[in-house]
Amino acid sequence: MKNLLLLLLITTTASFSQTNDEQQLKAIYQQALTKSKCYGWLDHLSNKIGSRLSGSDGAAKAVQYTKAQLETLGLDKVYLQEVMVPKWVRGEKEVAYLKVGNQKYKFPICALGLSVATPKTGIQSQIIEVQSLDELQKLGVAQIKGKIVFFNRPMDPEFIETFKAYGSCVDQRSSGAREAAKLGALGVIVRSMNLRLDDFPHTGMTNYGDLPVENRIPAAAISTNGAEQLSALLKTNRNSDFFFKQSCQTLADVLSYNVVGEITGSTHPEQIIVVGGHLDSWDLGDGSHDDGAGCVQSMDVLTIFKNLGYQPKNTIRVVLFMNEENGVRGGLEYEKQSALKAENHIFALESDSGGFTPRGFSIAADSTNFDKIVGWKKLFEPYLIHQFVKGYAGVDIGPLQSKKIVKVGLQPDSQRYFDYHHAANDTFDAVNKRELELGAATMTALIYLIDQYGIE
Repeated sequence: MKNLLLLLLITTTASFSQTNDEQQLKAIYQQALTKSKCYGWLDHLSNKIGSRLSGSDGAAKAVQYTKAQLETLGLDKVYLQEVMVPKWVRGEKEVAYLKVGNQKYKFPICALGLSVATPKTGIQSQIIEVQSLDELQKLGVAQIKGKIVFFNRPMDPEFIETFKAYGSCVDQRSSGAREAAKLGALGVIVRSMNLRLDDFPHTGMTNYGDLPVENRIPAAAISTNGAEQLSALLKTNRNSDFFFKQSCQTLADVLSYNVVGEITGSTHPEQIIVVGGHLDSWDLGDGSHDDGAGCVQSMDVLTIFKNLGYQPKNTIRVVLFMNEENGVRGGLEYEKQSALKAENHIFALESDSGGFTPRGFSIAADSTNFDKIVGWKKLFEPYLIHQFVKGYAGVDIGPLQSKKIVKVGLQPDSQRYFDYHHAANDTFDAVNKRELELGAATMTALIYLIDQYGIE
């Protein structure tokens, strides 16, 4: 009889707990869809401030704006964390064309982030098309030296998960200039990382590694339509000269900040749950999807908890990281300061995949904690959140270390993300208010469950 009563008590308690969690998640989604502040915050970041490249005036204004907004929420702490960041400027609008006889075919290009400039008069030389770094190496110095290399491997449309398509070809953007320079190339043109055919060139960082400054060559992205046209022209005009000109430059590092706000935990204030996105953006658009959306969603997590009167057991900290796009200095500095203070982070959640409809989470955890989070899946199914997979959580929380930490990335529907990623059309009008709010609610719901039940 005693064992039967104990079993009944456990079953009743578990049932009550699940019912309570269902009600709490319902309240979270109701708050996000009716009283959210994230869309208004994003409107200001995008339309009043604009692009926020590290070291720019826009980035500095975004720091002050988001700090001021966090201060209106009545948090226990709001502060800035100093971080030195690179200052790269694009300069004048880039120019590119292929000369075929007396005709010039113009192409939309943009300098890749951290690229060096061309000479003031530009570069003009024969251009050679390759599909991969391996093909580049096989051609060798004999066929590459003195030429411009055109990397034209498209994102693979067969991947349903578009981040896998991106990962399958982004090496030509990140490493193409470095490897081509070693073979004596004069410059590189890289097909934009985009599944759609359009006229927007997509920037993104190129990495010269330890290549001496004097050996670095200029690198630019060409739009997908431009890449298709250029490739077609080269098939019948192999020896035509390509010209491009860009005036970007890297200046001395400047002081910037991570923006931090937190609610102190009532039971375990020493245990920290962090949620965030990156405040910097590329300079072509206004960075609404990448990653203004993630920042305002993270801020809204604290808004929702405040509106519900929810007092977390653990400290919940929002961090708006600076310099994810061209250096990850904010994420590295946050981890450095955390280690110096011997802080104990138990959970980190990052939103950096756009403000589209949330579908689930990518979870970096051991099997026990992964199974624990998957065990909450039924609570999310009424909100059409169904994707709980092991995988990478995010760039800015990547460096973060603690004795035991679980890291998670919000996974929105990714089909349209690379239409806007790093391009001039990443603007506020591309973000849907309801989708953005659903993302904020989904993040808040998972943080609530982690706060209630901890990690193993």
